[in-house]
Amino acid sequence: MEKGKGLARRWAVELHDASSSASHAVPDPPGFTRSAPDADDAGGARQRKDSETAWKAQKAWEVAQAPFKNLMMMGFMMWMAGSTVHLFSIGITFSALWQPISALRSVGKVFEPFKDPRVDTIAPKLLFIALNLAAMGLGVWKLNTLGLLPTNPSDWVSSLAPAREVEYAGGGIPLI
Repeated sequence: MEKGKGLARRWAVELHDASSSASHAVPDPPGFTRSAPDADDAGGARQRKDSETAWKAQKAWEVAQAPFKNLMMMGFMMWMAGSTVHLFSIGITFSALWQPISALRSVGKVFEPFKDPRVDTIAPKLLFIALNLAAMGLGVWKLNTLGLLPTNPSDWVSSLAPAREVEYAGGGIPLI
């Protein structure tokens, strides 16, 4: 006989035999109790969904509060840059303006991972927008302290009309 043909392996056990009944099934290990799978799975799935919803809401608030840390750091950097106009202070100031503008342009993308009908992201988005607007205000304030914003009348002298003469002096003898 050829090797492997015609000989049934006596040591192999067929576990997927359709003729076997439940009485021949492998018994449960000690300490294991069977419960209704539907009720257990439904409760576990609901608990997982609730915990996932809570996690998404918590992470959305953490993302919304992140600009506050950046606001404090940028304020410290502006303070360290001083109030004189030079390359470093202008670079820090324009960086302080550009970061909130780019963050405000991508609000939808930032909160995309937390999009869920059970998670309310309106309040975190509003906080995120408010903190970024505060950061922009800080940058505009720094531009003003550097004197780079045209807020004085002397900045607009070329567009002002000449002052109207109020007094006239006349008479006397001209000296040569």
